[in-house]
Amino acid sequence: MTGTVTLRDRVLWGRVAPWLPPLWSPLCSSLAKRAPRLVSPPHHRSVHQGWSTAPPRSLKLQRYNRGGGDTGLPALTTGPAAALARRRTTTPLRTGVLAVKKGMTSLFKGNRHIPCTVLQLDRVQVVANKTFDKHGYWAVQIGMGSRAPSNVTHAQLGYYEVKGLAPKEALAEFMVRDESGLLPVGAQLLPDWFQKDQMVDVRAKTRGMGFAGGMKRHGFAGQPASHGNSKTHRAMGSAGPSQGSGSRVHPGKKMAGRMGNEWHTVQNLRVLKVDNDLGIVMVSGAVPGPHGRMVRLQDAKKRKAPGLPHRAKRLQELLDRNDCGEKRLDEARKMHLQMKKARQGDWERPMYRTPEPQEMPTDSVEGAIQDARI
Repeated sequence: MTGTVTLRDRVLWGRVAPWLPPLWSPLCSSLAKRAPRLVSPPHHRSVHQGWSTAPPRSLKLQRYNRGGGDTGLPALTTGPAAALARRRTTTPLRTGVLAVKKGMTSLFKGNRHIPCTVLQLDRVQVVANKTFDKHGYWAVQIGMGSRAPSNVTHAQLGYYEVKGLAPKEALAEFMVRDESGLLPVGAQLLPDWFQKDQMVDVRAKTRGMGFAGGMKRHGFAGQPASHGNSKTHRAMGSAGPSQGSGSRVHPGKKMAGRMGNEWHTVQNLRVLKVDNDLGIVMVSGAVPGPHGRMVRLQDAKKRKAPGLPHRAKRLQELLDRNDCGEKRLDEARKMHLQMKKARQGDWERPMYRTPEPQEMPTDSVEGAIQDARI
């Protein structure tokens, strides 16, 4: 049969011939070129485990869309690295301290009455340093107070023994901007670490008030006092609609619950007085928490840091007080190994041995048999 074969003829013949492009070169070129991918192609599992078709967990996709470098993509704005980059300019240059809230009083500046809070520093020492190469950020670990060795675990006791320090009542980390903010281990921070009239940020846990209703906890207006309202004057009311929103209570709904005992930060408090003899720092205004609560005290993030002369002078005094720090650490490590070995010897329990059976005299055995027969 000659001539052009139409689609109708193919249908009549019971089969449809595959369609081919008029030229092969465009098809080959389109198959040869691959679209650029930002993520490497997925790997297929080599071992079949039941119904799972996920790739092996040991294989990690090599991603090319991380941004920065030679990729030509903009740097990511999310993630730990981006967060550290954003806080690089606001992170304080120096470490902070831990203090105890002793109460409130007032000072007079001329005829002006200034309410203030008294914060006491109790044996505040540097316990450890966090480096960027090992931990991913710069920070100083500060300890405050003391604790009886019998009230800490053996792991914590060894942690302090290696550093030549007594067990601390509280520990906290203060991030610093760079390596210049690190301090030698064992150095003690005094109240004059802060300068008079400088601004500080205070962070502490608020006073816990237990289970509270919606009016006290969130400031609800309450329900009407009359006009048919019975015994629901201080009730919360509806927690949400029953249709259109999933017939549920949305997360974060304001309602009755435990109030207080949450971390709260008060920024830009002025240092009014510093006394090394009493070990106190007095700041203007109120500080969260009840009397005796531990607070974190650090240079203000949104204000200028203390002047360079003050920082350099206090740092030099601290280094002079801790001039033999490395030697003391070496002695502490040796003492720790000796004490650890001594404790292991005291804790070593004797092996349990099965007692050998004792031979009973023949007379007693015969007497026991006769008693049993009787």
